[in-house]
Amino acid sequence: MSSEDKTPELDKLICDFTGGAVGHRFRFGGGRGQALPKAVGMKGGINPSVIDATAGLGRDAFLLASLGAKVTLIERSPIIHALLEDGMARARNADGDIAQVVERMTLILGDAIDLLPGLSPDVVLVDPMHPPRKKTALVKNELRLIRQIVGVDEDATRLMKAALASAKNRVVLKWPKRAEPMAGLPAPSHQISGKTTRYDVFMAG
Repeated sequence: MSSEDKTPELDKLICDFTGGAVGHRFRFGGGRGQALPKAVGMKGGINPSVIDATAGLGRDAFLLASLGAKVTLIERSPIIHALLEDGMARARNADGDIAQVVERMTLILGDAIDLLPGLSPDVVLVDPMHPPRKKTALVKNELRLIRQIVGVDEDATRLMKAALASAKNRVVLKWPKRAEPMAGLPAPSHQISGKTTRYDVFMAG
């Protein structure tokens, strides 16, 4: 992990569940037909318990919670955790539906590699911070700022192995669509792809 020192530019980073792209997706998104809900197994009325082992700014967790899943968010960066905590607090004070969604979200500060052995979720979602890809457009400013805080997840394979040992149903790895599979893992059971992202699904057992 890189230094947790803040710079003035990092003050631009905010966790917002009530407006912007997150709020729009909540109101007008594609429901359970979207790639991520399909990847975690949200068929019909199934509402799995999910651990988002690399919570970031919580957008994937919020999406799943908005569709009925109970989601535990684990974040090991104190800075990102504080942003999440602030965003969730503001969402709890929002009107109606958004507050109800956040009630299905539980935030933990810690390293998922250490915490997962004591938990037994249906699904573990892993979205590691990987090095920026070459020959691509400059990454979004927000992602660049997050990477500046958390660095690159050099222990992503260890995290995936901890997830595979803990999940009762499946582990979902969120990965760049055209990237090679993560080294050191068995082949996924299946994959679900979006425009720029794919979900490698590893069924438990």
